[in-house]
Amino acid sequence: MLQDGHAASPAIVSTASPVADRVLILDFGSQVTQLIARRLRESGVYCEIWPYNADPARIAAFDASAFILSGGPASVTEGTAPRAPDIVFSSGRPVLGICYGEQAMCAQLGGAVESSEQREFGRAFVDITAPCALFEGVWQPGGREQVWMSHGDRVTRLPPGFRVVAVSEGAPFAAIADDARRFYGVQFHPEVMHTPHGAALLRNFTHHVAGCAGDWTMARFRENAIARIQAEVGVGRVVCGLSGGVDSAVTAALIHEAIGDQLTCIFVDHGLLRAGEAEDVVTTFRDRLNIRLIHRDAAALFLAALEGVDDPEVKRKTIGRLFIDVFEEEAGKFGGAEYLAQGTLYPDVIESVSFLGGPSVTIKSHHNVGGLPERMRLKLIEPLRELFKDEVRALGRELGLPEAMVRRHPFPGPGLAIRIPGPVSAAKLAILRQADAIFLEEIRASGLYDAIWQAFAVLLPVRTVGVMGDGRSYDYACALRAVTSSDGMTADVYPFDPAFLSRVAGRIVGEVRGINRVTYDITSKPPGTIEWE
Repeated sequence: MLQDGHAASPAIVSTASPVADRVLILDFGSQVTQLIARRLRESGVYCEIWPYNADPARIAAFDASAFILSGGPASVTEGTAPRAPDIVFSSGRPVLGICYGEQAMCAQLGGAVESSEQREFGRAFVDITAPCALFEGVWQPGGREQVWMSHGDRVTRLPPGFRVVAVSEGAPFAAIADDARRFYGVQFHPEVMHTPHGAALLRNFTHHVAGCAGDWTMARFRENAIARIQAEVGVGRVVCGLSGGVDSAVTAALIHEAIGDQLTCIFVDHGLLRAGEAEDVVTTFRDRLNIRLIHRDAAALFLAALEGVDDPEVKRKTIGRLFIDVFEEEAGKFGGAEYLAQGTLYPDVIESVSFLGGPSVTIKSHHNVGGLPERMRLKLIEPLRELFKDEVRALGRELGLPEAMVRRHPFPGPGLAIRIPGPVSAAKLAILRQADAIFLEEIRASGLYDAIWQAFAVLLPVRTVGVMGDGRSYDYACALRAVTSSDGMTADVYPFDPAFLSRVAGRIVGEVRGINRVTYDITSKPPGTIEWE
């Protein structure tokens, strides 16, 4: 599927939500800034993440109900340290500074920040010294609460108007408040799960301090998005590339509800999907949703182009180039389209812009398998670019998509090709597809599918000697991977019971000809990494 970051056309249809309550998060480069947005969205407050040095005029136009300044890796004590835009403090709106955000706020408003030999990283405890609007109903003066710290510098003098409301062993100003201006700062990270009541503190800031109603829902988003699409497209025609994943499926369903048969979906079947997925796409969109669909079976074309290709990036580029060529060929058969719909999500938007404010030099290659040819001259419609993955799933349910499609695990654009290290062949695809299907079948049968963010099999580029029955075999080894995640930005290995893994391995070795060994990959995805297959 075409994704944000590779599209060459400069024309993008705006999809900004017309909501009354909105919070602007200014990012100073923290690895967990997205978690701030997740916590706010979960409490029904619409928010966006922008780089800290966004244009002040653009910030003013956003008309935020409140501002949150994120953490970051820089030191306020350095002369070139990032600063918050002055408009944040002169707007009259509430401001919450988190970690580096607190330090930047203090430094800019007349306080002092110094490097400290008593650094705090990881779990810490704060003593509540005074009541505060952030703490209402959550923390009480005299109490001690667990938080998550990550700082080397610390505030040593408060700006005029501020008071201390919490302290820790390494931070004498662990939480501060200027009630008159509704400015607050915390040295810890309330957005992470390691601060047990952090979400409640953020909710106090957005709902009680800033007065946000908390009424941003998927039903409201659906209504507004449909109205925006209708207004922008008018009587124009839209093409949408289906990939088999939930993002493109929800994009297509939403646009179809808005403009009906003005939408044509093009499903380029590259033959690299999981077992049964191509059939599911055709059945769902043609028969159940009655959406105009062009199904191009191009499996032989892709397989021929991938013959002998070993390098994974060459694979991606080959698949991307062919995808675009086939998509353009099919789109040209009916002509007249003015718009291209893409399933760009909010993490794609955030990752395509560095915290320094410019386009990132790194493109998410696991999704961005191809670029839109400039000669096609299509305007982009990205109706999901405000949403996180779980919100997309909720919208899919609002639109009546089948539950199995809404819950489907993420799948990379290049498909099984990048789950076969080394050259791809029809035989290897058949082996991997069968092993992958067994793994997922057992996960579903055990009731674990929804507890796992992504699970799949990998056909390793090694063959091993084994004994099966009374004879020796010389076949491939297969690796299984399963991770948990809330948003796909970080991931932890799923802790399967050994009996489960033994059962799956036994089935794969016994039922899949060509595999005689199975291993479980326990790799996790730490914060700040982009690539996850």
